[in-house]
Amino acid sequence: MKHLKKIAVAIVLFVGATSFVNAQSKVAHINVEQLLSQMPEMKKAQAELKKLQETYRADIESSMTELKNKYTQYSNESASKTPEENEKRALELQGFDKNIKEAEQAAYQELQKKQGELMGPITEKAKAAIEKVAASLGYDYVIDATQGGGLIVAKGKDLLPDVKKQLGF
Repeated sequence: MKHLKKIAVAIVLFVGATSFVNAQSKVAHINVEQLLSQMPEMKKAQAELKKLQETYRADIESSMTELKNKYTQYSNESASKTPEENEKRALELQGFDKNIKEAEQAAYQELQKKQGELMGPITEKAKAAIEKVAASLGYDYVIDATQGGGLIVAKGKDLLPDVKKQLGF
């Protein structure tokens, strides 16, 4: 009877331990930043954003050069002009400077908007691929292993190769 009791306790402990192991969630990790940087769509989007940024920068630099030239011209001519004309010119320069600053802000906002338009679908595509790979491999949780993302140890399954394969690159 004692022997049977020991076997029953052993079976209960074995079943409990097996259930505990099976109940644990599977966790994997992926460096999302690295994935995004390697996606062909991201490279195209970054090139488009850089081109747009350079266009805005050239326009603003051109306006700044024009402002500087007007300032130099008005400074050189100020002695031969009346105080009223000098005041009018000063106001003109202030208005021109204000317009340049507004153009800089508008360019910045437009770049932010364009970045959101371009990057949103790319990140959604990456997220969908990560979810699909995680589900197919039976992972319950996927942690972002990007530098500074809070992941300390990454000994688990790295999904980056599988997700890249899912995305076709």
